[in-house]
Amino acid sequence: MTVAANPSPSPAHPPQQLVLLGAGHAHLHILSQLAVQPLAGAVVTLIAPQPRPIYASMLPGYVAGHYALQDCEIALEPLVRRSGVRWMQRGITGVNAQQQTVQLDDGSTVPFDWLSVNTGTVQDRESIERAIPGAREHALFVRPVEAFAALWPRVAEMGDTRALRIAVIGAGAAGFELALAVRHRLPACAITLVCGPVPVGANHSPAVQHRLQAVLKHRKVTVLQDVAVSLRADSVQLGCGADLACDVTLLVTRGHPPQWLADSGLALDAQGFLAVDTYQRSTSHSRVFAPVDASTRADRTLARSGVHAAHAGAALVHNLAAAMAGTALTPHQPPAASLNLLSCGDRYVVGTWASFSAQGWWLWWLKNWIDRRFVARHKLPESN
Repeated sequence: MTVAANPSPSPAHPPQQLVLLGAGHAHLHILSQLAVQPLAGAVVTLIAPQPRPIYASMLPGYVAGHYALQDCEIALEPLVRRSGVRWMQRGITGVNAQQQTVQLDDGSTVPFDWLSVNTGTVQDRESIERAIPGAREHALFVRPVEAFAALWPRVAEMGDTRALRIAVIGAGAAGFELALAVRHRLPACAITLVCGPVPVGANHSPAVQHRLQAVLKHRKVTVLQDVAVSLRADSVQLGCGADLACDVTLLVTRGHPPQWLADSGLALDAQGFLAVDTYQRSTSHSRVFAPVDASTRADRTLARSGVHAAHAGAALVHNLAAAMAGTALTPHQPPAASLNLLSCGDRYVVGTWASFSAQGWWLWWLKNWIDRRFVARHKLPESN
């Protein structure tokens, strides 16, 4: 599916072709900005396969039953029509930085003069299968979140009819949030969080770790500080050699960069993501940009993604316009500290800001307001 605007370029000055790869949070911000102020002398093309991307920060609330699916979705069609961009609803199979082209899953090729990459992280099923044999057959992957959200009601329906044994495999905030969301939605089920060799909240201060671990204990989520080495239909084999009886396994492992980046010719960082400078510009190709926001890096939490995206998106649209006009770029300086809100399933949140932390129902109110505001900012009435 392609939604196209009707630009009227001058023959003497053909428009520059700007391609936006992915409908990540920063690109949603750019689309909203373009609806107010178009980029002069440019034809903008958005390439994104999902017509209704889900705001990942609200996924735990959806799993817990606090939100309907439509509360978390942002319909792209009205947004791209308002912004005047062309939308190609296709998957991406490759980028050739030298030839300045993007390869799509239908075999076609899209040329670009300028490129911005905001496709988010993926769960590389092949590498995960090598690390955890049986994962592709027996696990429910959390990414892409749209596919996970579509399948979750089936799990919830099963859990309403009988007490399931559910294992959530994954360290970090996403595993913490989803384990508690499942606990709230399915109170009769046995929930186990397999968090790996480090304790829950290992990247936080000891005080925050204590808060997170106390929340899990109070809500009767079993925590195993072990790794999954293989999956079967009815069990998870752990690194210690024991088997964890399990009916449903949710795989919430850390995200990977998309596979096509490796063969793109672009400089990559140590984790395999696009390496960028302080202007969010590729260190190897000056016409390629990537917002350094929560939807781009694997180590960000679901809860803080919109906050980072707002800063990254605003800086990105400014620098794209400046680069295309040949004027000076502005360094992007992410906030030194950001509010990190971790939902605990039952409208209760643990929050951190720099070295400070707190928890309570009032933080759920704040998180709910921030999340709904983010979605509302990018949601437009759909065309008839």
